Amino acid sequence: MKRIRSALKDYKNDIIPLNKVMRLLEDLPYKDLGEIKVDLHRSLRKGFPEVVYGHGKSQEEIVRVSRIIHDENGCLLVTRTNRDVYNQTKRHIRRLKYDPLSGMMYVAKKRALKKGMILVVAAGTSDKKVAQEAAVTAKAMGNNVKMLMDVGVAGIHRLTDNFKLLKRANVLIVVAGMEGALASVVGGLVSKPVIAVPTSVGYGASFRGIAPLLTMLNSCSPGVAVVNIDNGFGAGYFASLINR
Repeated sequence: MKRIRSALKDYKNDIIPLNKVMRLLEDLPYKDLGEIKVDLHRSLRKGFPEVVYGHGKSQEEIVRVSRIIHDENGCLLVTRTNRDVYNQTKRHIRRLKYDPLSGMMYVAKKRALKKGMILVVAAGTSDKKVAQEAAVTAKAMGNNVKMLMDVGVAGIHRLTDNFKLLKRANVLIVVAGMEGALASVVGGLVSKPVIAVPTSVGYGASFRGIAPLLTMLNSCSPGVAVVNIDNGFGAGYFASLINR
């Protein structure tokens, strides 16, 4: 939206004519690229531009869409991508960063939120990839993010030793596989919203994340909301909306 905002200011100051402003507005609410239609109105509706889901898209498609979104908004988030795509996109977007663990590339919002901290809590290091996806998403959206790793219920003292950090958080994202009990434990300790993320980590009876998903959905701790299996992005986005 920065291009539109700048054009409106220039028109107000008699720097550019009305017909040039109208040409810029023709791309709202989306830019039609044929099979791809880039939602340029998303940042006005949601406070953050359209996020690109990289899996299944060609390298050329991701680069093209990423350039449009970044040029229009000054920030960008692409999920489920790889270093080859990042290297190609980096040629056009100098500020672009890549997180290899989560497979995300991004340009964070320049104006950081002045709200509280989002804390990502992971039961084990096997859950780190999903936890990192949540953390990178929240960070790209302008939040202050901290991570607390390897504090699962098998050694509950590791969690309680960090009780002060838990209490400081404005929103908590709890990532856990196996039986997924950590979300209920954290939810019972804090007075802030908890977003539970079940992961596909575990042995056969965890059914690739279904077991922790059901545990989290059946949590007896009030204030726990649940996203889809391995959906760190969804948790990070939701946490940012709450924090804002």
